[in-house]
Amino acid sequence: MSFHLTGQEIRVEDNHILVALLQNEDGQWIESSIDLDEFVGNDNGHFQWDGKNFSQTASNVHFAIEGGADVPVLRGDLQDFEGNWNSRDLNLSERVVNVNGHFEFQ
Repeated sequence: MSFHLTGQEIRVEDNHILVALLQNEDGQWIESSIDLDEFVGNDNGHFQWDGKNFSQTASNVHFAIEGGADVPVLRGDLQDFEGNWNSRDLNLSERVVNVNGHFEFQ
């Protein structure tokens, strides 16, 4: 299930921890978190799924629900191999879901 449609108070802490209150199957709200550094990397200034530790070369990381389709977007500035900073974004709903009140990476 899309975490952003069943979540409240969604935010990023410490540049890489996605935190939210997620609704479980019983309708209860459960505080959940997932370390995005375990699943997202920085590939020469671009977010990369199935990578690791993007936050080590990132700044200004934040979360927002954007656009008419309510897309859950992770935004940040990622450093490339030459030391340049690149403003990038990642649609978290591509791989992060709510499974009974807990974040899960798929």
